[in-house]
Amino acid sequence: MIRKNCQIFGAMLCFTLAACSSNPYPLLESATLYQPVTTTPENYRYLIGPGDSLSIFVWRNPEVTTTVTVRPDGFITTPLVEDVPVSGKTPTEVARLLEKRLSSFIRDPLVTVMTQDHLGPFKEQVRIIGEAEKPEFLPYVEDMTLLDVMISVDGLTDFADGNRASIVRVIDGEQRQYGVRLDDLIKDGDISANVDILPGDILIIPETFF
Repeated sequence: MIRKNCQIFGAMLCFTLAACSSNPYPLLESATLYQPVTTTPENYRYLIGPGDSLSIFVWRNPEVTTTVTVRPDGFITTPLVEDVPVSGKTPTEVARLLEKRLSSFIRDPLVTVMTQDHLGPFKEQVRIIGEAEKPEFLPYVEDMTLLDVMISVDGLTDFADGNRASIVRVIDGEQRQYGVRLDDLIKDGDISANVDILPGDILIIPETFF
């Protein structure tokens, strides 16, 4: 009798999952994969992204010294030069690019670029989805670890299955998925469960099955 009831329950569960997963609309193709620049924490360099604020100082030329915000398309416009592509570049690379553009108007320009409101390109941001208290995206910070991420999102919900969590990472243009042990790290204080986070990582925290 028990076995028969289990079979009936299993059939009902399969039917329910199938019904929930059905979608009458045609599915879009998978999102384009973008390879983050940083492959190890040691070679990390901050890259400018949309929404970042840039302070641009041009030595001895206060009329073109300014502060601008990177547009959603990754470009900026400054006095004398328009539509300068900056997203995905380091501040030093942007400074050299502006010097080249400004050289048509200023003799031997010397430019320094400083960043504020650090967001970085989407492909460099760390995303946390699922059963975190505050699912969100985080700008990557040098030497960021899984513990740092969990502190930033206020830990797990009561429904999280932390030891079934995983990190999706793009390596050589291919998405790979790795398991992590959030329950061991947060609830048991097992520091061996702490791992390095890289730009572009997606942390997926599933719901537990009661």
